[in-house]
Amino acid sequence: MPSFARGLWRIASADVSSGNAVQLLRDGAPTFAAMLELIDGARTSVDLEGYIFRNDDVGRRFADALGAAAARGVSVRLLVDWVGRMGTPRSLFDRIRARGAEVCIFNPPSVRRRWLGLVPRDHRKLLVVDGASGVTGGIGIGNEWRTGVLTRRRSPWRDTAVRIDGPAAADMVRAFEHMWQRARGRDRRGAHRYMTRRSRGAHLDPSTHAPALVGIIEGEPGRFRVARALQIQAVSAERSIWIASAYFVPSYSEVEALNGAARDGVDVRILVPSRYDHPWIRLLTRQFYRRLLMNGVRIWEWGGEMMHAKTMVSDGRWIRVGSTDFNPLGVAINFELDAVIEDPTTGAEAEAMFDADLRQSREILPEG
Repeated sequence: MPSFARGLWRIASADVSSGNAVQLLRDGAPTFAAMLELIDGARTSVDLEGYIFRNDDVGRRFADALGAAAARGVSVRLLVDWVGRMGTPRSLFDRIRARGAEVCIFNPPSVRRRWLGLVPRDHRKLLVVDGASGVTGGIGIGNEWRTGVLTRRRSPWRDTAVRIDGPAAADMVRAFEHMWQRARGRDRRGAHRYMTRRSRGAHLDPSTHAPALVGIIEGEPGRFRVARALQIQAVSAERSIWIASAYFVPSYSEVEALNGAARDGVDVRILVPSRYDHPWIRLLTRQFYRRLLMNGVRIWEWGGEMMHAKTMVSDGRWIRVGSTDFNPLGVAINFELDAVIEDPTTGAEAEAMFDADLRQSREILPEG
């Protein structure tokens, strides 16, 4: 099996670092608490990037924290997607700017933009503070991750994030900088074709370097980086591949990779929602059930309001937590961000979390 670090560099252009402290965060409330603690304690810089930023209790709390950080002299940058921020008044962002922060809206529609600015979207979720600590995952800035949105049987959306302290935070800063330059119109289209960049950390070996090893994958339009990472995991896995995906509409190659692993004796499990914030996605997802089930892949549907996580744990050792769903928008069209971690301790925690989710879910059987 190729080394984790070298594989990530070759298939996803992702640098890897060692000696990181990793903490999995389950659901919105603990994630918001961790993020706000970092912002409130920031000394030099706060970079926050997100798809959704609501004008609700959660959004206003973050607006206050960002404004307070800027007011005490911290460099604060906020990058929000134009589609994701729809419904949030400009006045909320103006209030943050008024206290000294920089705010940029990604890809507003325009007749001068490619595809009129409708795609691609910045679907990433990223916070980096002081270049030393970062949080990423699937959680947006909104009440649905704290209280849910249904009028009956309301429950917080199920989601996962990860806090990373250590050298990987520098890679998260670079990832933010790339999107900031794009949003500000300072990134020349096609310039990457003429740039050469040597790998950093491709030599790292988990048997000799301090855990956790972390690679930051920047999903970009047309690159299929996370899809290739899944296929590498399908090749490498010896025991298990467990995936949670909120909007699971995989390509045929992804289905074939999972089916091949399952037929070869790997325990392949997929967790998807039973209720969706976009109900039509359920029809698309269910089209793949029979093909997967008949090849030995097991599927569960989450029993709560919405399962929004985008995670994978393989052999209890390799973990992915990020913003990418296995569908065309996620793997091929939008800008995404995922942390890929090699660490048996974190892997065991991720498996325990996945097991707990399955106990709150319903398994879909082949005859069903």
